[in-house]
Amino acid sequence: MASRRDFLNTFRKPLEQTKENSPLVVRPPYGLNESLFQSKCVACESKACVTSCDEQIIIIQDDGTPRLDFSKSGCTFCEECASVCEPNVLSLENGHTSEQLNATFRISTEGCVAHHGVICFSCKEPCIDDAILFNGMFNPVIDMERCTGCGFCVGRCPTQAIDFTAIPLAVADNTREQIS
Repeated sequence: MASRRDFLNTFRKPLEQTKENSPLVVRPPYGLNESLFQSKCVACESKACVTSCDEQIIIIQDDGTPRLDFSKSGCTFCEECASVCEPNVLSLENGHTSEQLNATFRISTEGCVAHHGVICFSCKEPCIDDAILFNGMFNPVIDMERCTGCGFCVGRCPTQAIDFTAIPLAVADNTREQIS
């Protein structure tokens, strides 16, 4: 008898890797613009934002800048990374990035088991903003007006059917409005 994981893997289809096509990454909340990450984070020796994150989703890239990794958890917007940021790239004064990350999320209808008639609420359960809606028992969709980009749904999906695209920090608010 096949395991549940084997069953779910039959629905897995590779998603188009938009992250590799673009140098943009999802940054921690409370950042003002990409140029500050590129200029100030590189010189930061403490990397205190990484150790302050209880969810352990902030990682330092090869270029010395922080990005978020949603493979195991998501962002709670706890403010800790901003409160310990020595170069002040992350600041609680940056209100426009304190409630939404610079990413848009989508659910692949090909990879999602719920879209294939299997009862699965793995993405909905961890969504703290109730941004994942179901049309009936199946067919989950992401309500872009409610989605903060926290990323909790990504790591919980058993078939990796949820993908995200980073958007530039300077236009994050405008892009979300156009997508809605």
